[in-house]
Amino acid sequence: MTRRQKAIAFFVALCVVLVAAAVSLNVTWIVLNARRLTPLILGIVLFAIIIAGLIIYTVFLVLEIKRNEDHESFINAVTHELKTPIASIRLYLDTLQTRTLSDEQRREFYGIMLADVERLHHTVDQVLKAGMAAQKPRIVARGPVDMAALARECVDLALVRHHLQPDAIMLEARDEGPLVVRGDAEELRTVITNLLDNAVKYSADAVRVAVSVAAPAPDTVWVRVQDRGVGIPKKQLKRIFKRFYRVQARGLKNVKGTGLGLYIVRSIAKAHGGRVFAQSEGEGRGSTFTLELPRLVAP
Repeated sequence: MTRRQKAIAFFVALCVVLVAAAVSLNVTWIVLNARRLTPLILGIVLFAIIIAGLIIYTVFLVLEIKRNEDHESFINAVTHELKTPIASIRLYLDTLQTRTLSDEQRREFYGIMLADVERLHHTVDQVLKAGMAAQKPRIVARGPVDMAALARECVDLALVRHHLQPDAIMLEARDEGPLVVRGDAEELRTVITNLLDNAVKYSADAVRVAVSVAAPAPDTVWVRVQDRGVGIPKKQLKRIFKRFYRVQARGLKNVKGTGLGLYIVRSIAKAHGGRVFAQSEGEGRGSTFTLELPRLVAP
């Protein structure tokens, strides 16, 4: 049992004991004042207030405990995501400074350091976007965005970023006319990139991701990302879009992240008048994420 679970169990048990004591006192009060109407009514009202206060207080404490643990987990995750590439860059820089290396070795070191810098940039960008998403949703620049073309850009970027073979991520754009939405292209690129990164990250060894862009209805555009990875327990499907929340399933001990990606995805989708939802048959059976946006139909 974790520290949070122990604390929650303690406060819940304390609430039960206090409620039981209040019930006992109220029953005693009713028995002693059964023939006096005013004290009887007053006692029942005060009893209801006390019970409500105890329940509200306990719920508040449990939520605060959970929130504090989520923040602690987030800080640990971000610290790790920042410290690891910094330590790697420093090691390679020290090696370049103190040793004589061939041109091939130098190019290899530069490539590794650039990858570490990209990882740092991605972590900082996630934190900044999460902070913006927590504020009032707003879109900086609205304009027509071709989701099929945008999905192709994101797939090509993911293949390069994760060093994958061309067939690791397959894109299907159904020929149903222009699949265009009105929104911020950069924000929508962030959404698809986060979904692809998650699909690759949770695919374990064999990465097989399918991306499809389609119009299930005349006024709707879907971007669907499906993987064959570790899957999501059904009880967690509604919680994965919360800030700091990370999927808890077998085989995920070495998966890195801040727990902000899906929160950012949901915030951007809502700001564009759309939504995002997840589907999974359970652990080990893959998962599917669908971004749904209003389609821009030409007059």
